[in-house]
Amino acid sequence: MPRFRYTGYALSKIAERPQVEIEYVERVVAAPYRTVRQSDGRRRLWGYVEETGQWLRVILLDDGTVHNAFPDRRFKP
Repeated sequence: MPRFRYTGYALSKIAERPQVEIEYVERVVAAPYRTVRQSDGRRRLWGYVEETGQWLRVILLDDGTVHNAFPDRRFKP
């Protein structure tokens, strides 16, 4: 069972992406490598997923709900 709240959009997008799992999203939210607050109040979080060898970007709404998650090929640590 997920530890965080998810929008319906997030759940549908995560389901479409086989390389993104709820476990990975929750690890990034719990311990992000980098966090950036957007002007609209949303937060972008990045974390490296060893299992996939990719950086994962997670978008949180201002109340902490997960809105989206996807591999970020352009992220540079």
